[in-house]
Amino acid sequence: MFEYLVPRAPDAIIALMEACKADKNPDKIDLGVGVYKNDAGETRVMKAVKEAEKLWWKEETTKTYVSTVGRPDFRQAMVEMMFGEKNPVITESRIATAQAGGGSGALRIGAEILKSAAPDITVWASTPTWANHIPLISSAGLKMDYYPYYNRDTLGVDFHDMLDHLRDKAKPGDVVLLHGCCHNPTGADLTPAQWDILAEFLNNESLIPFVDLAYFGLGQGMKEDVYGLRKILEICPEALVAASCSKNFGLYRERVGLIVVVAKDAETAKIAQSQLGSIQRKIISMPPDHGAALVARILGDKSLRKMWIDELDEMRTRMIDLRRQLSEALSVQGAETMAAAVKNQNGMFSTLPVSVEQAESLREKYSIYMTNSGRINIAGANKDNIPRLAEAILDVM
Repeated sequence: MFEYLVPRAPDAIIALMEACKADKNPDKIDLGVGVYKNDAGETRVMKAVKEAEKLWWKEETTKTYVSTVGRPDFRQAMVEMMFGEKNPVITESRIATAQAGGGSGALRIGAEILKSAAPDITVWASTPTWANHIPLISSAGLKMDYYPYYNRDTLGVDFHDMLDHLRDKAKPGDVVLLHGCCHNPTGADLTPAQWDILAEFLNNESLIPFVDLAYFGLGQGMKEDVYGLRKILEICPEALVAASCSKNFGLYRERVGLIVVVAKDAETAKIAQSQLGSIQRKIISMPPDHGAALVARILGDKSLRKMWIDELDEMRTRMIDLRRQLSEALSVQGAETMAAAVKNQNGMFSTLPVSVEQAESLREKYSIYMTNSGRINIAGANKDNIPRLAEAILDVM
C-alpha cells in the first residue's frame, strides 16, 4: 500500500535548521529555530530544572501511568501561576484541565473539545500566526479563517482592523485564537489598554477566546505577560487556554503542556473535564510525566521557584538588551521604523520587512539564517555578532 504515498515537502523551519547545520562557515548566525540560546549559542538545561531532577531522582518510586489528564499537582500549580490563586474561575471550580504533550498537544486537545462542542464554528487566527497553528487545529476538522493583525509597513498591530474584521465576519460562538504574549512570529503584542478593549469586544460579540500562552515570562515579566489572559478571564464567561513549558522552563524535549477549559459554571466544567480525559485517551492515551513532575516540583518549592524566576529574568533581560543593541545598529536613515520595532517588540521573535529574495541573499552571502518571511529569533544572536548582523540586513535591503 505504501507505494501510493505522496512525498511531502519538509517543514520550512526544519529545512532551514538543517541547512544551517550543514553550513561550514564558523561565523554563521542561526536566527531560525525558535529555541532560547545563550551567548555561546547553547540551549542549556535551566539550573532549577537540574536541581529538581536531582530531588525527583531520589523521590520517584514508580514509572506507572499517572492518568489520562496528567498530574494534579502540575495542573493546579500551573493554573494558579497563570490565573492567580484567588481567581474566581478557580475558587468557583469553573475550570477543567489536562496535561498535554507540549503546547502543541494542548492546542490539539483544545481543538478536539471545540469540535465536540460546536463542530460548525470557525476558528479565527491572526495574520500571520505560528505556522503549526493551522494544521494542529484544522486537522481536528474545524474550519479556520484569518483576521488582520500585523502591518508589515508600520511593523505594529492593526488593532482597529482586527476588531472591524471580526465584527463584520465572525459569527456568535466562533473562536478567536490569540497569542497571550510574545506574538509568534512578529513579537508585536497588544498593549494592556488594547487587551481591555478586546476582552469587552469578545464578550459583547459572543466570541470565545482561545489563548495560546507559550512564552509567558519571556516578554515583560511574569505578571505583565499574563495581563491579557487575566483580563479575558475577568470579562468573558468561557475561554480556552493552551500553555507550554518548553520555553520558560527550557523543557523542549520533555513535551510539557496544559489545556484549560474555562466554563460558565462548575457543572459544565465537570462535563468538560470528562471530555478532556476521553480526548486524550484517543490521541496518546496518557501524557508523559517526567517534565510535568519537574515543573510541579519547581513551582511547589520556594527556593527552586526563586531560582527559576531569577534565571528566567536573566534570559528575558538578555533578549531585551539584544533588541536594544540590534535596534541601535539598525538605526540609520531609512530604517528607523524597523529599528524602533525591534526594540519595542517582545519575546524571542520579530518579523523584519525583508523579502524572500533578501532572506535568501542573507543566507548565501552572509550565512545568516532567518525564515523567508523575515522572522528572526533574537536569542539566536549575541553581543559579538549583532554589528555584523545589522550590517548584513542593511546591505540586502
